[in-house]
Amino acid sequence: MKFLFDDPAFDYQALRAAGYADYGGAQLGEVVAVASRIPGGDTVAWRHAWTALAERVHGLATAARGEGRTVDARAALLRAHNYYRTAEFFERDDPHGAEALRLMRLSRETFADAAALMERPPQFTRIPYEDTSLPAYLYRVDDSDEPRPTIIHHGGLDSTVEEGYFFVAAAALAHGWNCLCFEGPGQGSVLRDQGLVFRPDWEQVVTPVVDHALSLPGVDPDRLALVGTSLGGLLAVRAAAFEHRLAGCVAHDAVWQLGDVVPLPPFVLDWVEQGHDDFANPVMWGIAAQQTFTRWLLRHALWTFGVDTPAGLLRRLPAFGLSEVIGKVRCPVLVMDAEEDMFFAGLEHAKKVYTGLNSPKTLQVFTADEGGGAHCHSGAMRLFHDRLFSWLTQSLGTGRAVAV
Repeated sequence: MKFLFDDPAFDYQALRAAGYADYGGAQLGEVVAVASRIPGGDTVAWRHAWTALAERVHGLATAARGEGRTVDARAALLRAHNYYRTAEFFERDDPHGAEALRLMRLSRETFADAAALMERPPQFTRIPYEDTSLPAYLYRVDDSDEPRPTIIHHGGLDSTVEEGYFFVAAAALAHGWNCLCFEGPGQGSVLRDQGLVFRPDWEQVVTPVVDHALSLPGVDPDRLALVGTSLGGLLAVRAAAFEHRLAGCVAHDAVWQLGDVVPLPPFVLDWVEQGHDDFANPVMWGIAAQQTFTRWLLRHALWTFGVDTPAGLLRRLPAFGLSEVIGKVRCPVLVMDAEEDMFFAGLEHAKKVYTGLNSPKTLQVFTADEGGGAHCHSGAMRLFHDRLFSWLTQSLGTGRAVAV
């Protein structure tokens, strides 16, 4: 489903940004207007245009706060947060460059300022993890100690902890669920500030988060669900194979094996297997340079997985898979799939995950005809949440809904 650009990478990221309008993270007219000023594939123009929009909307928030208009300030801050994040997205030639750092700092700050103005401000916290800590936002339905069903959410390859508000937390509150959103190694500020990269044994990340969640007031220990978005769909199912205190797990969307995602000529794979990196690396750089999406994906993956070369990345990815552990999952699992997923379409990842599970399982496929066929159903958040909370209610029981 085409949205605003012929360039697939630009088109999807614009849809992703616009899709958060359901929960105040965008205004459709602003997204359409900014897209009209960006030539397809021009990542410098992309950064400049989205930055200008973010700064303008940030200015609206500043003016509203000065006049005591809290509702308008909060609305503008949420949009500015999303627009700053979108402006930074393709800055992968140097993710530690001054402008990339500035944009992500502003994205975090504007979200924190917006959160402080919410009717029930979430609590920013840090979850103990090995010899450091992981950033998290705790969204609670109310201040009572009444045990409530609770979602733990983490993103995937390029998500941030703040984005969890739009992915799951806002809808969770509306359905009477608490939500704890966190970033792990390879993600957001944990990657950028602490230098921690993705690890395949994600249960070592989720278990301390579950420990933390169960120490909180108002969390029903028998109704704790883990939701992983994008690559997080693989990581969440992996964690559920070992963390049996989870009452449910959602793969949003399902990923079976990361090594299956990289479409390369067989001779390149042979070169890597034989150790001929001096042949393989230039070819892979050349292939990646042909499209905005593949150029971004390769550079981002090198950073987040902590490797220096494309060949090194190909050797690292096979560790991220489910074939050897999926039979250990005990809790019910919701397996989601998107018909036109730009990463996984045609690879049958969801089918493989669903088939491999021995626990109670449900498969939900979102189609292009219903507007939910994009990766992680961007642009169809309400449809995603309808199916998510239908399954959670049937599997774990209902919360008491509140207005958001």
